[in-house]
Amino acid sequence: MPKPTTLLDARAIDRTLRRMADEIVELFGGTDDVVVVGIERRGVQLADRIVALIAKQEGVTVARGALDITLYRDDLQTVGPRPVVGRTQLPLTLDGKRVVIVDDVLYTGRTIRAALDELADFGRPARIALAVLVDRGGRELPIHADVVGRSVDVAPGQRVDVMLAEVDERDAVILADRDAA
Repeated sequence: MPKPTTLLDARAIDRTLRRMADEIVELFGGTDDVVVVGIERRGVQLADRIVALIAKQEGVTVARGALDITLYRDDLQTVGPRPVVGRTQLPLTLDGKRVVIVDDVLYTGRTIRAALDELADFGRPARIALAVLVDRGGRELPIHADVVGRSVDVAPGQRVDVMLAEVDERDAVILADRDAA
C-alpha cells in the first residue's frame, strides 16, 4: 500500500487561495454584486478565507453564504433514515447577483448539481461560477470549474483528503488510497 502523498501543505494552500481570490475578481471584472457561497463542510471554510483575501486585496467585503446540499442530493436514500442537515445561509435573494460556488474537491459533479438546484430556490443569479481547491477529474456530469486551485490525476482506488485548520486542526491536501484510514 503506497504511502499518502501531500499535494498541498499549509503554505501552498494559502498561496493557492490568494491566487484563486485574484482569479475570482478578474473573472467578474471586480466585486460588484458578487456573492461567495461555500458548500458545507470545507467549502464554507474555503469561502470564508477567499472572502477575507478579497477584502484584504481589494479593500471591499463581498457577501458570503453557505449551502448545505444534503436534501438536494440524488443519493439521499443511501444516506440513511435521518440525514444530518446543516444550515443554509444566503442573502435573502440571489436575483441578479454574480455567485461563486466554492467547494474543496470537484469529482463527479453531483455535489455541484445539488448546489445549483438549491441555489435556484433563492433566486435567479446573473451568473454562477465554480471555484474548487482541487479538481481530481472523474466527472459523471458535464460540470467544470471556472477557478481551480490544483488539478490532479487520481487513479482508481485513490481519494483526495482536504484538511483545514478550522475543522481538522491543520491545513493539507493529501492523496491517499481509498481504503487507508
